[in-house]
Amino acid sequence: MTDIHDTPDIATRLARPEILALSPYAHASWDPTLERLHANENPWRCSGDNSPAGLNRYPEPHPAAVEARLARLYGVSAGQLIAGRGSDEGIDLLARAFLVPGRDAALVCPPTFGMYAVATRIQGAAVVEVPLDATRGYALDEAAVLAAAGAQVKLLFLCSPGNPTGRTLDGTAIERVLSALAGRALVVVDEAYAEFSAQPSFAPRLARFDNLVVLRTLSKAYSLAGARCGAVLAHPSVIALLRRIIPPYSMPTPCMDVVLAALEPAPLAQAGARIERLKAERARMLEALGGIALVRQVQASDANFLYLQCHDAAAVVARTRAAGLLVRDFSQGRYTPAGVRITIGTPAQNDRLLEALARP
Repeated sequence: MTDIHDTPDIATRLARPEILALSPYAHASWDPTLERLHANENPWRCSGDNSPAGLNRYPEPHPAAVEARLARLYGVSAGQLIAGRGSDEGIDLLARAFLVPGRDAALVCPPTFGMYAVATRIQGAAVVEVPLDATRGYALDEAAVLAAAGAQVKLLFLCSPGNPTGRTLDGTAIERVLSALAGRALVVVDEAYAEFSAQPSFAPRLARFDNLVVLRTLSKAYSLAGARCGAVLAHPSVIALLRRIIPPYSMPTPCMDVVLAALEPAPLAQAGARIERLKAERARMLEALGGIALVRQVQASDANFLYLQCHDAAAVVARTRAAGLLVRDFSQGRYTPAGVRITIGTPAQNDRLLEALARP
């Protein structure tokens, strides 16, 4: 276990040297109390622009109000959080900040979210794969992860609850990995689906592990996939480093307005009620899908979807399309043979899907 108060700066030890030496872009001054003649904006609004601030003006360079509200939501300090365009931007920022092209690597545990490998390869770094243990319900293979995490591995991405499996990884095992990789690599726990799980967030563990990074998003539980708002939670030195490379004005003004409105008490209460309804539908769908002949196995899930292993994945996909519904076909993947992922929809959508799959 690592006490962050007794260790050197984790970002300084692990970051790319050229990023540490980088002078961040100096954006135009931000002072909404003054009339703006300094940022080369058009002084007139476009037709149809009824936004409070005006879309002819650049948004706040870094969304301070949004970040403050997200910090309260996730129970961290303002210095431990940076907001961006969904979790995807957080993944990209981490790859660019910590992976030296041609030298470093990120470790991923498939089947998992594909953007970890994509961002790593775009950065010119290598991807090390250590599959989840399918025989143990897609559990983390702790020993294999640590054996594969050589000196070149700077980032370890763990999706929990997992995508596409829906399974939450064992927290004690993750803690042991964090301790084993202290000072050597960042362990990134992607909690995109945490609101649908009974397991607590890893965010409180930031006080114990300076090499822990937690990813959160408003896309799933808060009905804001189109607003593109996510957050990286990490040691303040990691957050400060990411601020060097995130583009200014990365969050559009309408998105900030929508996010702040959605995090007011009444919308939060509504989101909580919808989460519970989705969880109830998830339980109903788990039982019903288990009795369908096309389905070999349905994984219990801590997310807002179910992962199926099918006798005939192509037939499952074809039948759902015929019913006007799209599901995600993973059956051609190396680690997901015969796999199909089904998002939990409204009760009416779920009924249509079950009817389509159950007919002779």
